Amino acid sequence: MTYKLKKILEADYGCEERPAGYVPQVLVILQDEAGNQIEREVPDADLYKRDINEGDLVYFDEAGQIQKGANEKH
Repeated sequence: MTYKLKKILEADYGCEERPAGYVPQVLVILQDEAGNQIEREVPDADLYKRDINEGDLVYFDEAGQIQKGANEKH
């Protein structure tokens, strides 16, 4: 399923320490074709690596990794 990335929010951990080996996450707010919104945490580095920004169309591959562009598999 393809989603429009509506918002990227940095995770707020307050004063809690992050465990060793922690991968920084961001919260993304996504909207599907029917207008339903969902929230999902994804690694911040994945967004940078794939040049994913607010307003982009994204999908999640078989491994659950966020990808840029429309998912050609329906």
